[in-house]
Amino acid sequence: MAEAPLRILISGGGTGGHIHPAMAIAEAIQAQHPDAVIEFVGALGRMEMERIPAAGYTITGLPITGIDRKLSRRNLAFPFRLLRSLLLARQIIRRFKPDVAVGVGGFASGPLLWAAAKAGIPTLIQEQNGFPGITNRLLANKVNRVCAGFPGLERWFPADKILETGNPLRHNIVARLGGDAAESGSDNSAALAHFGLRDDLPVLLVLGGSLGAASMNAAVQNLTSEASLEARGYQVLWQCGGRYAEEHLAWVAQHGDPLLQVRGFIDRMDLAYDAASVIASRAGAMSIAELTLVGKPTILVPSPHVAEDHQTKNARSVVDRGGAVMLTDQSVVDDLGESVHTLLHDPARCAKMSEAMRAAARPEAADAVAREVLQLTRS
Repeated sequence: MAEAPLRILISGGGTGGHIHPAMAIAEAIQAQHPDAVIEFVGALGRMEMERIPAAGYTITGLPITGIDRKLSRRNLAFPFRLLRSLLLARQIIRRFKPDVAVGVGGFASGPLLWAAAKAGIPTLIQEQNGFPGITNRLLANKVNRVCAGFPGLERWFPADKILETGNPLRHNIVARLGGDAAESGSDNSAALAHFGLRDDLPVLLVLGGSLGAASMNAAVQNLTSEASLEARGYQVLWQCGGRYAEEHLAWVAQHGDPLLQVRGFIDRMDLAYDAASVIASRAGAMSIAELTLVGKPTILVPSPHVAEDHQTKNARSVVDRGGAVMLTDQSVVDDLGESVHTLLHDPARCAKMSEAMRAAARPEAADAVAREVLQLTRS
C-alpha cells in the first residue's frame, strides 16, 4: 500500500515580511519532499489572500484582525473575530488532517497553531525578527520548534526549542543574489545601463521599502539640495516607494540632479544591487537577509514605526559584526551624506564590511527550516 503524502499547513501573513518566507518554506519542503501537499491559512482582507493563490497554492482566510493600540470600535469586535477564527481553524485541522502546522507570524498564525497544538499536531514557528511579534510570543510554550532568523530569542522562547536557521529566501532570489557573480564582483555595466547610470562614478542605492520611507526620501532630497552629486563624486539610484512616487517623480523633473535616478518601485532588484557601491536601506528582517547575500557596504536606517522597535534589533545583528553602520530615522536626513562620503573614501573598511555581510548570510535558511518541518512529521 502506497504511503500517504505528507500534509502541511502554513499560516500567517499580513506583510511581505511574513508572506515571502512562508512561500520560501513551502518551496523548500516540496524540493525535499515533492509529493507533500501544502495549504496556507491567512487573514481575510490581507495581502496573502492574493499573493499565495498567485503563487499556485490554496489558501483559506480567517476573519482574525489585530487590536488597535487606541480605543476603537474595531477592538469591541475582536473577541468575536478571535472566537470565530479559532472555530474555523479547528474545522480546517479536521478537514485537512495536517502532519505538521507551520506559523510565520501575523494574525492568522495564532488561531491556527493554537488549534493544531490542541489537536496534538506538531507545530513550528519561523520567527523572522530579532524581537518576536506578539502572536509568536503568545505561542512560545505551545509549539514544538522555533526556527530563528536572528540570534538571542531565548528571552521569549524556551532555549531547547530554538534553532537559528536564518531567514528563508526563495530559491530564485538566492540564485540571483548569492551566486558566483555576486561574490566575484563581476562587471556591472549591464546593471548600470538598465537604470541609466554612468560607469565612471560609484552608486548609492537608497531603499525605503516598497511603500517608501519619508525620512529617507527627505535625506535624498537634502543630498542634492546641498551640493550637486557631481561635486559629491557619486550618483544615486533611489526607490522612493509607491505611495510617494508621483510626488517625487514630479520633484525630480523640476529640481532633480542629472545623476539622480528615481523609481517608485524597482522590479529588478538584482540589477539594482549589482549596480550599487553602497546601499542605504530600512532594516526589515527579509531586507537584511537579502543584503547579507549581496555583500555590499550598507547603511541601515531602522523604521521607528514598527512594533517594539524590532528593526533596530535586526540591524544590530549585522552592525555588531561590522557589516553595516546604523543611522536613526531622526538623523538620516542630516547624516546620510557624511556616512556615504566616509564609506566611499575608505575602501579598506568597505572591503571588511562586505566580507562581514557575506559571512552573516544564510543562503540555506529555507532548506534548514524545511528539514525541521519534515523532521517534525517523523517525530
